Amino acid sequence: MKLAATILVSSLTFAGLQIAMSQLAKAADVNAISGGAFKQVLTALLTQYEKETGNKVNVTYQTVGQHLKLIASGEETFDVAVLTPAAIDGLTKEGKVVSGSRADLAKTGVGVAVKAGAPLPDISTVEAFKRTLLAAKSVAYIDPAAGGSSGIYVAKLLERLGIAKEVNAKAVLVHGGEVASHIADGEAEIGIHQISEILPVKGATLVGPLPPEIQNFTVYSAGLGAAAKDHAAAVGLIKFLAGPHALPIIKAKGMEPAGS
Repeated sequence: MKLAATILVSSLTFAGLQIAMSQLAKAADVNAISGGAFKQVLTALLTQYEKETGNKVNVTYQTVGQHLKLIASGEETFDVAVLTPAAIDGLTKEGKVVSGSRADLAKTGVGVAVKAGAPLPDISTVEAFKRTLLAAKSVAYIDPAAGGSSGIYVAKLLERLGIAKEVNAKAVLVHGGEVASHIADGEAEIGIHQISEILPVKGATLVGPLPPEIQNFTVYSAGLGAAAKDHAAAVGLIKFLAGPHALPIIKAKGMEPAGS
């Protein structure tokens, strides 16, 4: 009996090792690139994805413009790209993203931030928003030259509202990263950035979104790299990111479903 039990345990142990080795052999490393505004959603989803699949995802975060420059120069390659639809479509035309692989994941609007504990300014209307910016001692937003979606939009918005000269004279232009961090550190009084990048910053408070008339949503889409090392793993990651289970995380991180 003891011998039989020993043989059974050994057999089960060996079978377990075989399963573990099989899973290990199937595990893949996936290289992804992403715009910064999708970071909080992607980080949360990847924790779940890696746990369920055993795959490892390495992500590089930059502004969309910075990614495109690095890809064009050959300095950056990817298995999966999470960028704007226009960027994904452009890379598809260049043959760097597989045609038909684009999946729209989520969108985020632009909001206003102040230092935690500071009075909340009035941004309830377009005119109130203008008055708030003109009255502020300093205004931070992403440098449009860095290629960030929100920075490009804010620069054009200031022109449209006729206050570009006044605001830019006291602007703190952020070269990538989180505008809200500069607000939390006291480097600027008012920050304008994508809501999903304001919410996670300690020491900064989201005043609210821009008024509907001047709101701008940035959509983030995933695309399959034409040179993906493990095609199946990359496709699986995109399907995971676009799955229904992502919705609660998308909403919790200050974003909305792409189609809403």
